[in-house]
Amino acid sequence: MNMKWRMFFILLVVVFGAMSVIPNFVEIPEDSFLSNKSVVYGLDIQGGLHLVMGVDVREVIKEQTKRDAVSLKDYLTEQGANVVSVAPQQAGTREDIVIQTSSVDEVKRLITQDWTSYLIIDDTPSSVSIRKNEVSLGDLKKRTVDQAIETIRNRIDEFGVAEPSITAQGDDRILVQLPGIEDSTKAKELINRTARLTFMLVAKDNNPAELGGWITEAEKAGDYDIKKTSYREYVKRINVDLKDKLKDNQMVLFSRAENAEDLETGKVPYLVEKTSLGGDDLRDAFVAMGEFNEPEISLTFNPEGARKFAEITGENVGRQLAIVLDDVIYSAPNIQGKIPGGRGRITLGGGRNYEAMMEEARTISMALRAGALPAKLEQLEERTVGPTLGADSIAKGKKAILIGGVLVICFMLFYYKVFGLLANLALGLNMFLILAVLTSLEATLTLPGIAGIALTIGMAVDANVIIFERIKEELKKGSALAVAIREGYSKGFSAIFDANITTAATSIILMYFGTGPVRGFAVTLLIGIITSVFTAVFVTRTVLEYIVGRSKIEKLAI
Repeated sequence: MNMKWRMFFILLVVVFGAMSVIPNFVEIPEDSFLSNKSVVYGLDIQGGLHLVMGVDVREVIKEQTKRDAVSLKDYLTEQGANVVSVAPQQAGTREDIVIQTSSVDEVKRLITQDWTSYLIIDDTPSSVSIRKNEVSLGDLKKRTVDQAIETIRNRIDEFGVAEPSITAQGDDRILVQLPGIEDSTKAKELINRTARLTFMLVAKDNNPAELGGWITEAEKAGDYDIKKTSYREYVKRINVDLKDKLKDNQMVLFSRAENAEDLETGKVPYLVEKTSLGGDDLRDAFVAMGEFNEPEISLTFNPEGARKFAEITGENVGRQLAIVLDDVIYSAPNIQGKIPGGRGRITLGGGRNYEAMMEEARTISMALRAGALPAKLEQLEERTVGPTLGADSIAKGKKAILIGGVLVICFMLFYYKVFGLLANLALGLNMFLILAVLTSLEATLTLPGIAGIALTIGMAVDANVIIFERIKEELKKGSALAVAIREGYSKGFSAIFDANITTAATSIILMYFGTGPVRGFAVTLLIGIITSVFTAVFVTRTVLEYIVGRSKIEKLAI
């Protein structure tokens, strides 16, 4: 790469970096071409709520086994097997299903053929005992935790917490971190509230454009919007304000726009009608494969739910049936015909790639299960970090970075003179780029992350030290300054690369296996390694070669 292109590339990086960093210091209007995202401080800096929730996976497995027993009896009866009873039975820490039957061989054949998630563990002349296999049991546990996370995330979105962290810990625990939250009691009540699933018909006179106009007028008249209040309160207020325009059985709900991060950044209004079909009527929902191997959602209802579902689908062919969890519409598929028997499916349409369709199918089925089979949550740990402690922590972190930076700058100036000045400028650019990258990635900055930045300051000049010592050696041999610079960077790069690649590998491992503070430290350290190599090697070499080549300088203090 010639000198002009190198200088242009550096300028381009600085410009894009500045565009990313600006929102951290100046409020950017929403209609600006610049992003308004800024670095978010983590729980340990701005304070907030730290919760560890236990998920009652055992109870879910027990409930699912009961439901499977009912479905299995219906299935075996439909297939003509002579079944006396099908009942769950606890066996130690496991849940079995015992089938009393005079058609043992036929029952075993049907289970082996169509109920592959279960294993036959015992049989007698009058009974068959089955148990979920390890794969399906593990999948059920994972789905239970995933649906609990989805439910909690819905609650937190409603509460309006910026950058929440909700992650699984092991097989039956969930870590919830809510930075900046003040009302911890209300947050805990919100998290532990039972998920509410309903099926609602989309109104025949649903007109998104007209509905959007009504909503805009109501917001202007009342001086409010979804960003100024919780989603639940917003929906309640919108429906009160639009009461004169809606029929008695109608209400306005919203779904999240396809590419929006949350309801605040993109909401789609629906006019829906209340029905009698709810989450209590749904037994299970899971992702299945359609006729052409496309993802779809398979539903099973209890007897009462089957009756309601057949009635609703039979009377409303061609209309949309909205799937609503906690007043949020997850999907609104078209009813293509009456669906009797308590088994239905939701197709997703075409025009998209397989991965996008599979992700949507997982999201919808997870939302359905969250309302149909909610897992009980138990609070195992709680820590509240006050904003005063957070402010004190960030002040000390800034102080540490400042002191470390000043010491490094003084050392480089004293020991390497003009070359040291250039290294210090590269160090300043390095800190600027770290902030730009953190902002672009919408990363959450934690105290360990600040520690990673402080460590980067000390490590950033290592590369320059190696290169400058190489340049000194070349100058002692009698090489010209331009030659010494070229050889110093060429010979020093291998040592710099080896040292940084091992540290980067360690950071990647910490990012992959670590959680919370450990991952925050690894992220900032990895970003610091990349930016320090860029500034200390590429930028300083370009500037030095430009100065020496352009001004024909033959000697510089080093």
